Amino acid sequence: MPAPRTVLLTGAAGGLGTLMRELLPPYGYALRLFDMRPVEGAPDAVTADLADRAALREAVRGVDAIIHLAGISLEAPFEKILRANIEGTYHLYEAAREEGVGRIVFASSNHAVGRTPVPREGDPLIPVGTPRRPDTFYGLSKSFGEDLAQLYWDRHGLETVSVRIGSCFPEPTSVRMLSIWLSPADAARLFHAALTAEHVGHTVVHGSSANTRLWWDLSGARALGYDPRDDSEPYAAKLVAEQGGLDPDEPAHAFLGGHFVTDPPIWPY
Repeated sequence: MPAPRTVLLTGAAGGLGTLMRELLPPYGYALRLFDMRPVEGAPDAVTADLADRAALREAVRGVDAIIHLAGISLEAPFEKILRANIEGTYHLYEAAREEGVGRIVFASSNHAVGRTPVPREGDPLIPVGTPRRPDTFYGLSKSFGEDLAQLYWDRHGLETVSVRIGSCFPEPTSVRMLSIWLSPADAARLFHAALTAEHVGHTVVHGSSANTRLWWDLSGARALGYDPRDDSEPYAAKLVAEQGGLDPDEPAHAFLGGHFVTDPPIWPY
């Protein structure tokens, strides 16, 4: 498909949204920003909740595509997850359908498959078709989002690339993250590929850089045109020296979701 020019970026005030506000415009995108919090330095951003369907539909109107990052990004009580991540994502898809938007890039998560055992030495990489095994209500909401995307493709022809993002930070901060780190520059490359690839229907891909210690298969993302250029390995020696190696017998190390499996962080939502 032709490169979309105007893209609605939800969750624009969040960590990943802030990074993408800087990294996506050089690819030729005009970003329309949406968040429930004011976006610093962006007076034209839409400040509204995903539950505000009128404001959401107005924000969606006229855009070529959507990158949906908004929602609660850690574990929270189910009622909070339901409103923000499940109902909020439904409202976004309905607004996109009503306004005739053709494509969404949905920020799914490794936590949709967080109970998947990590591969040990000699094991194959985790395929994108591995059964979903969410590790939290948060992970469950991302599983719902993937199913919702499939429904809207099958029923309404609305295309989605669901990106199971690992951890996107300027640099990895833990030994576990060495395997699932997505550099901000590679995140922009992946989102650009997801926005411009042809005939995606509903496609689920893993989202990380080309890490030496990679746990999951990136072939689906590469098939979209994604060309990851970063690797977490330059950070490995320092992190291992500070934190030690991963113990495969520890649940927080043995599963893809890490400590979300045993002690998920909960913000005071």
